[in-house]
Amino acid sequence: MKFVVVTGVSGAGKTQVLRCLEDMGFFCMDNLPPMLLTKFVELCAQTKDDVQQVAVVVDIRGAEFFDTLGDTLEILRANVESMEILYLDADDAVLIQRYKESRRTHPLNQEGTLEEAIHKERQMLSILRDRADYILDTTTLRTSQLKEVLYKIFQGDTRQGMAVQVVSFGFKRGLPLDADLVFDVRFLPNPYYIEKLRNLNGTSKEVQDYVFSFPEAAEFMGHLKRLLTFLIPFYIKEGKTRLVVGIGCTGGKHRSVAIASRLADALKQSGYHTNLIHRDMQKESNREIYQGE
Repeated sequence: MKFVVVTGVSGAGKTQVLRCLEDMGFFCMDNLPPMLLTKFVELCAQTKDDVQQVAVVVDIRGAEFFDTLGDTLEILRANVESMEILYLDADDAVLIQRYKESRRTHPLNQEGTLEEAIHKERQMLSILRDRADYILDTTTLRTSQLKEVLYKIFQGDTRQGMAVQVVSFGFKRGLPLDADLVFDVRFLPNPYYIEKLRNLNGTSKEVQDYVFSFPEAAEFMGHLKRLLTFLIPFYIKEGKTRLVVGIGCTGGKHRSVAIASRLADALKQSGYHTNLIHRDMQKESNREIYQGE
């Protein structure tokens, strides 16, 4: 199990980090009392689900329980195979501005100034900062940049931060509602009009051989792969974690299925987590739709 303890000064972005880790597949828990950490780890290890990545936020909101955190972390390091501490920090001026914008109260700002509360918190957290495996300054980081940093730290490859879903569909049944990019392959010759191929679908070798027997199919695939290879890193840079690519033909049974299958294979080979869905492949075809195509 990979166990990540997220801590740091209030207002530095712990909640946002937890959301990013959740998108990365971590099982996340916020504001867990330190004395429950070891029990929480035991429960995760015993669960029927295969929990491989866990992230927990602990900080001075633990109030009187906070004093036990140092000892608890030492126990965890001795018993958890892979445990890391991520400490978040930011400049005082930025923290104060964030509190003004959010109109929230600092946990230690019961009396005195906000600046004094931040200073007191830094003193209380100094022992955690010294033990941290990673210290991340969020002063100038945008959300997309924060995600990129976290993927590099905990996944090692930003490509793993993007889940690509390739969906074949038929235009006669409408566009996929969640599609980010849609490509129309109705310019390719239709296997539907080849009697021996009509009852097959685009996953069959016969249909794929027919579709890719035309030079324009291979040329289109080349352009499409280059386009997505260019675009996806920029989507990742902007913080996007899921991209849905729709490939459409008339009925969603032959051409779109063949092209989508090849595209999904190419994206997988490029290192992206890719899911392939044939939305309309098994649905009954409607012959009159093809008239005049």
